[in-house]
Amino acid sequence: MGAAQSETDETSGADGARTGRRVWLPEPPEVYDDLPAGLAIDVYDGLGEPPATIGDVAFYVPPYMGAQHTVEVIADMPGLEVVQTLTAGVENVRPFVGPGVTLCNARGVHDASTAELGVGLIIASLRGFPDFVRAQDEHRWAAGRRTSLADRRVLLVGYGAIGRALERRLEPFECEIVRVSRTPADGVAGMDRLPELLPTADVVVLLVPLTEQTHGLVDAKFLSQLADGALVVNLARGPVVDTDALLVELTARRLRAALDVTDPEPLPAGHPLWDAPGLLLSPHVGGNTSAFVPRGRRLVSAQLRRYAAGEPLVNIVAGAY
Repeated sequence: MGAAQSETDETSGADGARTGRRVWLPEPPEVYDDLPAGLAIDVYDGLGEPPATIGDVAFYVPPYMGAQHTVEVIADMPGLEVVQTLTAGVENVRPFVGPGVTLCNARGVHDASTAELGVGLIIASLRGFPDFVRAQDEHRWAAGRRTSLADRRVLLVGYGAIGRALERRLEPFECEIVRVSRTPADGVAGMDRLPELLPTADVVVLLVPLTEQTHGLVDAKFLSQLADGALVVNLARGPVVDTDALLVELTARRLRAALDVTDPEPLPAGHPLWDAPGLLLSPHVGGNTSAFVPRGRRLVSAQLRRYAAGEPLVNIVAGAY
């Protein structure tokens, strides 16, 4: 589906400004504020056949959490210059972005939403909300003492924008926060210190991007270093955690977990994670809230204004523009 907003000839001014470049957006241009004039805009929401202008696309914004074919179409865009995702993670897009194409992510767009879910999953798991819901369904009064977030030590594994947003929301709960990142800094431990930090953690929150280095990071050895009763919260990507290793710990009732992402995903019916004790699942909804929509649109609009004016883009994760 789609209709061009502008049919001007493609040109580049002496100052680097661009007119006539073909742009694909996942929503109609009227929902965006202050789009630059002079761009030829089509709408591709991932439903139906791609617009016939696919060979002319210079700037592509794939639909949020779209099906695989919405990134595979990149291979049919010979004139592509920029891919702007609406997700913070780009591991599913990278394989299709060739040399000379700039890949930008949605850093900052999902911070609030994902941090909110992180707080919710932690409190719900520690305080036993899933048990309360089941008890209510059974008309059963399930009183008892639960674990408080106050006085717990929370280990943030991955301390980027979302990690900082989560930290700000956790601070009022009177818990101790320990930061861990690939790049150590003042007040932030390096990943090499995980063996000494894991045994002291009550809650471990995973916020790392999915890379070759983080794939399977949370394996049997990682989990074995956690104290009995520790809670593992995955807000990153499913393959960061070795599912089989986690199932061993959950089945033994030694650890608890709250997962917004799984491996495999979506989790198929009959998978043992569904019935694992001590596990709270949410269906990859960390960033998908009402807050995401206006923030995502603002990012796209701002990037297109930069692009049209020949100015540097933000949130570049691959390529150079």
